[in-house]
Amino acid sequence: MYIGFDIGTTGLKGVVMDDAQRILASETEGYAVSRPHPGWSEQDPQLWIDAVQAVLTRMRETVDLSGVKGIGLSGQMHGATLLGDDGPLRPCILWNDTRAEREAKRMDAAPDYRAINGNIVFPGVTAPKLAWVRANEPDVFEATRHVLLPKDYVRLFLTGERVSEMSDAAGTSWLDTEARDWSDVLLEKTGLSRSQMPGLVEGSAPSGGLRAELAAQFGLTPGIPVAGGAGDNAASAVGVGVTQPGEAFVSLGTSGVLFAATEGYAPAPETAVHTFCHALPGAWHQMGVILAATAALNRWAGVTGTTAAAQPSAQGPLEAPGETAFLPYLGGERTPLNDARIRACFAGLSHVADRDAMTRAVLEGVSFALRDCQLALQATGTHLTRLIAVGGGSRSEYWLSAIATALDMAVDVPADGDFGAAFGAARLGLMAAEGAGIEIAQPPEMSRVITPDPALVPAFDEGYARYVLLRDAIGELG
Repeated sequence: MYIGFDIGTTGLKGVVMDDAQRILASETEGYAVSRPHPGWSEQDPQLWIDAVQAVLTRMRETVDLSGVKGIGLSGQMHGATLLGDDGPLRPCILWNDTRAEREAKRMDAAPDYRAINGNIVFPGVTAPKLAWVRANEPDVFEATRHVLLPKDYVRLFLTGERVSEMSDAAGTSWLDTEARDWSDVLLEKTGLSRSQMPGLVEGSAPSGGLRAELAAQFGLTPGIPVAGGAGDNAASAVGVGVTQPGEAFVSLGTSGVLFAATEGYAPAPETAVHTFCHALPGAWHQMGVILAATAALNRWAGVTGTTAAAQPSAQGPLEAPGETAFLPYLGGERTPLNDARIRACFAGLSHVADRDAMTRAVLEGVSFALRDCQLALQATGTHLTRLIAVGGGSRSEYWLSAIATALDMAVDVPADGDFGAAFGAARLGLMAAEGAGIEIAQPPEMSRVITPDPALVPAFDEGYARYVLLRDAIGELG
């Protein structure tokens, strides 16, 4: 058996997988995000530790954990967890925090970052957050002995080791992404050194052994390997078998992602596409990333006093986009805009624009934002031919139909099962424990294929053209 943990933004998920890669148990523990100021997004790292213990406690009630042979970790990327001599110095600054916009622009203007890391320095990545702390919380910066990403803080709890892996480290703006090692040049530009960074392993390699006291507490075997793991999207790719060049998935989680495994390292930062290391040795991937996917639908559901699943227009046959349009930029946008200040809006509201029309506009707006990502990926030379759907939003047949038609591309839907980041983390735990490789990360069985509606492709093309006009007009206002 193998355990996979995914340390998400609003909760931690754990799964127990048997040797045949069947899920024996799945548990989730939620926690809160703090937003003390506009544009800020923070989390107390102790919440992740409490969640791990809660999930393990419930797992133990249904599964004998003594047979677990390995553990894998996945997690939200980019978070800045600053540790002093006695633990965290402040709440972790999360991936969707935009306070470091000014610092990010200044860093991105220096050519070394794009040349070495291969990516734009976005406000949400880790390096500009440390620059912000240095300027605004100098006592905290001076007391910082180590900087860890969220999942790697959980690793420290599990193993006592300060270690990260390539896929998550690539999203800090400190990694030499081609060399798969920290860049001393980029660290020095932030006033940091290699000694403050965690060690690096590949995602499928052991990073340390489970501490004896935790093993005794939860009925596990002491010293079992904890894999390097992966950032959440790279872990999802392992979970759905997107490991070879040309394979891709679309993720509808809090954020939205078009993820493609690539032939090699091929950065194109001018497109605002992310080029990161994959979780597997010698592999890389590209991502188009939007910051609000299900977050946009959930926000709209909260305004209307319903749940996202109860939205009537998230069901039924696909309709052509109407005159009501929505931009999903609740907290700025990454691909292709790299704009921390742009904000969401409805447009084209008329006397007949009811809740259903506005719900469809939200679903369409996210679909069009993913089309932006598709075009950005194409600009790098990466062409997608088929997608696997993952994430909570993929339960909406309507939404997947809108995406397939907006992108004019078939979307494969896995059969019932849990093939997300926690499952991918468990697979990495298996690799670390058994020395297995890419051969164990096979795609799941597909239940159906969502194909574009040929009668509606022209209407979605027209809707996207209106979306682009609105997007560019709103951007000019900022």
